[in-house]
Amino acid sequence: MAQSFSESVWVATKKIPRGHLATYQQIARMIHRPRAARAVGNALNKNPYAPLVPCHRVVRSNGTVGGFASGTKNKVALLKKEGILIKAGRVVNLKEYLIKL
Repeated sequence: MAQSFSESVWVATKKIPRGHLATYQQIARMIHRPRAARAVGNALNKNPYAPLVPCHRVVRSNGTVGGFASGTKNKVALLKKEGILIKAGRVVNLKEYLIKL
Protein backbone atom coordinates (compact mmCIF):
# COMPACT_ATOMS: atom_id res chain seq x y z
CA MET A 1 0.00 0.00 0.00
CA ALA A 2 1.33 3.44 -0.91
CA GLN A 3 2.12 5.99 1.77
CA SER A 4 -0.17 8.96 2.17
CA PHE A 5 1.26 12.43 1.68
CA SER A 6 1.34 12.97 5.46
CA GLU A 7 3.06 9.65 6.09
CA SER A 8 5.76 10.50 3.55
CA VAL A 9 6.29 13.85 5.31
CA TRP A 10 6.63 12.13 8.68
CA VAL A 11 9.08 9.54 7.33
CA ALA A 12 11.27 12.30 5.84
CA THR A 13 11.08 14.41 9.00
CA LYS A 14 12.13 11.46 11.15
CA LYS A 15 15.50 11.53 9.35
CA ILE A 16 16.47 14.95 10.74
CA PRO A 17 19.13 14.36 13.41
CA ARG A 18 19.17 16.09 16.78
CA GLY A 19 20.76 19.55 16.57
CA HIS A 20 19.95 19.92 12.86
CA LEU A 21 17.08 21.44 10.92
CA ALA A 22 15.27 21.18 7.62
CA THR A 23 12.99 23.69 5.97
CA TYR A 24 9.45 22.94 4.89
CA GLN A 25 10.74 23.32 1.34
CA GLN A 26 13.51 20.75 1.90
CA ILE A 27 10.99 18.22 3.19
CA ALA A 28 8.78 18.89 0.15
CA ARG A 29 11.76 18.21 -2.13
CA MET A 30 12.70 15.06 -0.19
CA ILE A 31 9.26 13.59 -0.89
CA HIS A 32 9.37 14.68 -4.55
CA ARG A 33 6.67 17.32 -4.13
CA PRO A 34 8.75 20.52 -4.47
CA ARG A 35 5.74 22.85 -4.59
CA ALA A 36 4.12 21.42 -1.46
CA ALA A 37 5.96 23.28 1.32
CA ARG A 38 2.73 24.65 2.80
CA ALA A 39 1.14 21.18 2.72
CA VAL A 40 4.22 19.85 4.54
CA GLY A 41 3.50 22.33 7.33
CA ASN A 42 -0.12 21.19 7.49
CA ALA A 43 0.93 17.54 7.70
CA LEU A 44 3.43 18.29 10.48
CA ASN A 45 0.74 20.18 12.41
CA LYS A 46 -1.17 16.89 12.60
CA ASN A 47 1.87 14.75 13.50
CA PRO A 48 0.62 12.02 15.86
CA TYR A 49 4.13 10.62 16.37
CA ALA A 50 5.88 13.51 18.14
CA PRO A 51 8.56 13.44 19.47
CA LEU A 52 9.53 10.29 17.51
CA VAL A 53 8.91 12.36 14.37
CA PRO A 54 10.68 15.62 15.37
CA CYS A 55 8.47 18.18 13.63
CA HIS A 56 10.01 20.92 15.80
CA ARG A 57 13.17 20.57 13.66
CA VAL A 58 11.41 21.95 10.57
CA VAL A 59 11.54 25.72 10.05
CA ARG A 60 10.76 28.26 7.36
CA SER A 61 13.27 28.97 4.59
CA ASN A 62 13.76 32.53 5.89
CA GLY A 63 14.95 31.22 9.25
CA THR A 64 11.82 31.99 11.28
CA VAL A 65 10.73 29.05 13.34
CA GLY A 66 7.21 28.75 11.92
CA GLY A 67 4.25 27.23 13.68
CA PHE A 68 4.00 24.37 16.11
CA ALA A 69 0.94 22.46 17.31
CA SER A 70 1.81 23.06 20.98
CA GLY A 71 2.87 26.67 20.43
CA THR A 72 5.83 28.50 18.96
CA LYS A 73 7.24 29.13 22.44
CA ASN A 74 7.54 25.38 23.00
CA LYS A 75 9.13 24.89 19.57
CA VAL A 76 11.76 27.52 20.36
CA ALA A 77 12.45 25.89 23.74
CA LEU A 78 12.93 22.45 22.13
CA LEU A 79 15.26 23.85 19.49
CA LYS A 80 17.34 25.74 22.06
CA LYS A 81 17.58 22.56 24.14
CA GLU A 82 19.16 20.90 21.08
CA GLY A 83 21.74 23.67 20.81
CA ILE A 84 20.14 25.72 18.04
CA LEU A 85 20.70 29.44 18.44
CA ILE A 86 17.51 31.47 18.04
CA LYS A 87 17.18 35.21 18.36
CA ALA A 88 13.91 37.14 17.98
CA GLY A 89 12.11 34.08 16.61
CA ARG A 90 14.70 33.41 13.91
CA VAL A 91 17.43 30.77 13.67
CA VAL A 92 20.83 32.45 13.75
CA ASN A 93 23.06 31.20 10.89
CA LEU A 94 20.37 28.85 9.54
CA LYS A 95 22.66 27.30 6.94
CA GLU A 96 24.90 25.89 9.70
CA TYR A 97 22.05 23.75 11.00
CA LEU A 98 20.38 22.61 7.78
CA ILE A 99 20.62 18.98 6.75
CA LYS A 100 22.42 18.33 3.49
CA LEU A 101 20.29 16.86 0.74
